[in-house]
Amino acid sequence: MRRKLIAGNWKMNGSTAANAALLDGIRDGLGDARGAVAVCVPAPYFAQCQSALGGTSVKWGGQDLSLHESGAYTGEVAASMLTDFGCSYVIVGHSERRTYHGESDEIVARKTSRALRSGLVPIVCVGESLEEREAGKTDVVVGRQIDAVLNALDGSELEKIVVAYEPVWAIGTGKTATPQMAQDVHKMVRARIAQKNAEAAAKVQILYGGSMKPDNAKELLAMADIDGGLIGGASLKASDFLSIIAAA
Repeated sequence: MRRKLIAGNWKMNGSTAANAALLDGIRDGLGDARGAVAVCVPAPYFAQCQSALGGTSVKWGGQDLSLHESGAYTGEVAASMLTDFGCSYVIVGHSERRTYHGESDEIVARKTSRALRSGLVPIVCVGESLEEREAGKTDVVVGRQIDAVLNALDGSELEKIVVAYEPVWAIGTGKTATPQMAQDVHKMVRARIAQKNAEAAAKVQILYGGSMKPDNAKELLAMADIDGGLIGGASLKASDFLSIIAAA
């Protein structure tokens, strides 16, 4: 049985003071969580997370990583820098990276490989826009995105990734896919993985990343192929994040 994973994505939010209150609230209110918990934070706050969360069950990670190991790449953050601060996870191919930074399916696949080679667990994001959803292209678009990653990995690597389905039209809009809509895409993604490695497909955690909140988390997490959530805005408030963790 796959363990649930609730991962927070702080995006470009935070300050040392606000982070301290948030991390203290999560740590103190977590209790005996049955699922895995992580926060993916802006790179300047890796050390703060390491200090606040070290020795707890909560893991931390980055929101992106460089394709390159090191060198003259001003502004980039290498995988080794994430692991140097104890990061376990890194988000790869978030829709905002694809949209605002022009990251292609190929780049996302290469970043996934880089993360795996460095011992990080990549949370690989896939998802369609509203226009693509309304045109009936969800399976085509999401299938293309996940296939690019699958084709870049060997069978043994597949079970080491996490996939996050994030319908772009549901991020920050207040709109949410119904549990069945989300389940249908999650099931399709797992079937694509199974075509390459059925054993890995049974183990891979597939998260829902489209505005999961305390009031819809339980229904979404009850779906057979939804193994957790990649949480945006609700991860910035300890009480909301803890409510979603409890639902898992």
